[in-house]
Amino acid sequence: MSEDNNYKVTPEKGLLALSPMIVFLLLYVVVSALIGDFYKIPISVALLVASMWAIVIYRGKPLKERIETFSKAAADSDIIYMIWIFVLAGAFASIAKEIGAVDATVNFTISIFPPQYIVPTLFVAACLISFSIGTSVGTVVALTPLAAELASAEGGNVAFFVGVVLGGAFFGDNLSFISDTTIAATRSQGCLMQDKFKVNLWIALPAAVVTLLCYIIFVPEVALVETHQSGNPWLMLPYLVVIVTAIMGINVTLVLSLGIGCAVLLGAFEGISLLDMAGFVGTGIEGMGGLIIITLLASGMLGVIKACGGITYILNVLTARISGLRGAQTTLAILVGIVNLCTANNTVAIITVGKLAKDISDRFGIDPRKSASILDSASCVVQCLIPYGAQTLLATSLAGISPVAPFQYLYYPWALGLALILSIVFLFPRRYSKR
Repeated sequence: MSEDNNYKVTPEKGLLALSPMIVFLLLYVVVSALIGDFYKIPISVALLVASMWAIVIYRGKPLKERIETFSKAAADSDIIYMIWIFVLAGAFASIAKEIGAVDATVNFTISIFPPQYIVPTLFVAACLISFSIGTSVGTVVALTPLAAELASAEGGNVAFFVGVVLGGAFFGDNLSFISDTTIAATRSQGCLMQDKFKVNLWIALPAAVVTLLCYIIFVPEVALVETHQSGNPWLMLPYLVVIVTAIMGINVTLVLSLGIGCAVLLGAFEGISLLDMAGFVGTGIEGMGGLIIITLLASGMLGVIKACGGITYILNVLTARISGLRGAQTTLAILVGIVNLCTANNTVAIITVGKLAKDISDRFGIDPRKSASILDSASCVVQCLIPYGAQTLLATSLAGISPVAPFQYLYYPWALGLALILSIVFLFPRRYSKR
């Protein structure tokens, strides 16, 4: 069954199509919450069970074709590209750590900033880098290893520091002119990027300011442990290469490749053999194995949900009864949020609901700049909060923690969600809320 927004899926078939997602959430989130330990049930096991259930409920086709549908979704070009990033990120993180690049950068950072300003500085850095490069994934790749090492050096909570990076990464993903979510939202709604930026700024900037104030005022000063200064400040170069080239807008795969090459050269100068460095790279790549399996299982399962008509059912239900300007704007936010929940990709979610959102906006007189802002902001909130999103999986894999560990420290997406709700309730900014 192909996905068709004009196809009417019955409630029974619609709920059945969405049941793999329900199975996954029950197994991983609910059960883990009940037993109070999110490490007991691996996310890969929960996804495997949910994926098998998705194959079972995909009726009307031979088993071979059901598996092919699953496999084609898992082998989507965007997914394979993401896996390339995972492989390179693992390789870079490992070799940079082993030659001393991350330690040198951490020691330098600690010597420059007092402990009470490390967290706010990290959040601002994530915001600026993500806004400059337009991708949350690139920001996560650039800053997560540093954040994890800073947390360890200062006796802090690694999950908290990772949450700071994730929040800042989605700030730029939401606002940047070159972000794929911005491009998808503005094109689907028919408005200019700079106009959408002006509207979005009223939502994202207050959320970022509130988050920054929380980090300055309410986060207790971390205890700085004694560190040793690196004897070779040039060891920071691979890390600086990654950050600078990322800010320049270079493709993230090339950014990571340059970082790996720089680390290999410095390692050779430090007397580390090429054979040993090859081992470092191999260890990093192998460490990404679990993340790659999770990504493939999630993508395949979500592809089957879409093929069964699950996304169509959501669209039909949410657009059945809409009344008033606030109701229409609320529907847009819920629509893209739920589809994002089922696709684990904010750009795909925006593209999926874009035409329908445009129809709703035209019907109820929503300014296209506001509708584009709603789609982008709501999808970013959901994408940052789900434990199976690519950004969270990559960040937690690089930091060696559970995908749900940073959840309680994700201040920015909650602040962004609250700002979005207020913008709908009070229809601000006024001149952009309706035609």
